Amino acid sequence: MQPRTTPGQWAFLFGIAFLTLLLDQISKAVVVANLALYERRVPIPALADVFNITYTRNTGAAFGILPFASNVFLVIAVVASLFILYFYRKIEGRAWLIRAALGLQMGGALGNALDRITRGYVVDFLHVFYEPYFNYPVFNLADSAIVIGVGILIILLWREDQQPRTAPAESSNSEPGESNP
Repeated sequence: MQPRTTPGQWAFLFGIAFLTLLLDQISKAVVVANLALYERRVPIPALADVFNITYTRNTGAAFGILPFASNVFLVIAVVASLFILYFYRKIEGRAWLIRAALGLQMGGALGNALDRITRGYVVDFLHVFYEPYFNYPVFNLADSAIVIGVGILIILLWREDQQPRTAPAESSNSEPGESNP
């Protein structure tokens, strides 16, 4: 029997996705309104050597890969969101952490998709680095939500894989130690 997703569980998914999308779009609007393209600001002086806000535009995938394939990534975001909606119906029980992870991924995908539709590029602005050893590509809250959502799913799947497996129940027609033909 297929599990039935309750209205509350759907509201949870859409609530997480909407909140993620909203925070992402607000943060991008603040950056665009207050910084020129490629301008940098240090919001926390104590972290100046490792973190700043740098306004960039990304027409490609994460980390600027395939910069001329913006429409492809728009389609991927829509397909990923549809897959999440399909998969969400199949989650059994109260797996709230899985549901939250999917909401983060959907909200992040839709946040970047909305940028592609309205701007033609994705606004990135979070820059983590430690020169000359480490220089992570500039990203945004939508990217972070996707990575956190995927990370949660990986941890949950790993934990599930670590659970001891129970042996299949033996047939009641056999004596212990005997095998059924």
